[in-house]
Amino acid sequence: MASRRLQTYTSLWAMMPHDPSGEILPYDAICEMVAGAGYDGMAIDLGAGDVAQAREVRPHMERHGLTPLIVAFPKTVESLRETLVMAKDFGAPFVDVIGQVMPLSVDGMIPVIREWIEMADQVGMPIQFETHRNCITNDLYATLCLIDAVPEMRLCADLSHFVVDREFKLPLDHRDQGLIRRIIERSDSFQGRVASRQQIQVQLDFPQHAKWVELFQGWWRDGLESWRARNESGDCIFLCELGPPEYAMTGADGRELSNRWDEALTIRRWVMEMWDEMERA
Repeated sequence: MASRRLQTYTSLWAMMPHDPSGEILPYDAICEMVAGAGYDGMAIDLGAGDVAQAREVRPHMERHGLTPLIVAFPKTVESLRETLVMAKDFGAPFVDVIGQVMPLSVDGMIPVIREWIEMADQVGMPIQFETHRNCITNDLYATLCLIDAVPEMRLCADLSHFVVDREFKLPLDHRDQGLIRRIIERSDSFQGRVASRQQIQVQLDFPQHAKWVELFQGWWRDGLESWRARNESGDCIFLCELGPPEYAMTGADGRELSNRWDEALTIRRWVMEMWDEMERA
């Protein structure tokens, strides 16, 4: 029987710093910590960092057996090519594209998406378009139009952005649930962060956030089930991406209100438990 694996990643960006202490660890210590916690890989974000950082952290990741996932922020159509070539050299499973080419109309977006997909095919490096603010997939409605117009367009679902983008109210109505379902069914990987309609990243154990935690847990379960229904083999990648300030909320003293390292491990545990339940079933 073909094998399916859940692969959990964290982000280098989320590790700088990784907790309320504010201390930024050297790359080797970061990689040792991430691998020791059981993560399979680490995303290298070329928006928060750059190519020089990626090359510097690479040997430390290799030493600790961590697979790199490259997150690209191409500002021109052609500039993605260099990142695709680099990601292939790094052994990344795919490139997560947060496209900074942003035509105003969906008709203007379609050729951009198609050109990037064609470029990825030429290089031989798969791409997924992350659902993200301030990029070509900024808006839920435009993204739904794009995936209808470009059937080969695959997504990486970070649903936190659409919760803020659309200011979703709870309980989520049937129509909005259906729209998110369409995103999930076109997504080949998933990201772990809990948002509310006003905040992009909320603390997991604050009682007032429990309803949002429940919403995202349901979406992640739906995502894993959808991926499994579409894939008889391969790796399902789930990236626990809890960003540092100003993604993370801080108090008047500038310190974070919770421990993101622990929260990311909590999300990882939830998702692994969901996956294991599905395997047993």
